[in-house]
Amino acid sequence: MKFWNDWKTVLFGCLTLGLAPFLPEPHLLGKLRWVAGGAIGMKPMDWLDLLMHGLPWLLLLRLLLLQVLPAKGAKIDG
Repeated sequence: MKFWNDWKTVLFGCLTLGLAPFLPEPHLLGKLRWVAGGAIGMKPMDWLDLLMHGLPWLLLLRLLLLQVLPAKGAKIDG
């Protein structure tokens, strides 16, 4: 099984890398605020940092969507 399809691995990534550092605020929130404010002064390193901290959350969203949405061509009983 690939790690990006494993719920435990993705949740572990969200709770560790996705929220690190925990104090004073998660790094991802600071980066998202920076982007929402116009991303003025962001360098390539900041964008890669945003991707690194955001990837576990994107994988979690992907797993949730795959769980909720029916597969293409799947029969739906009803």
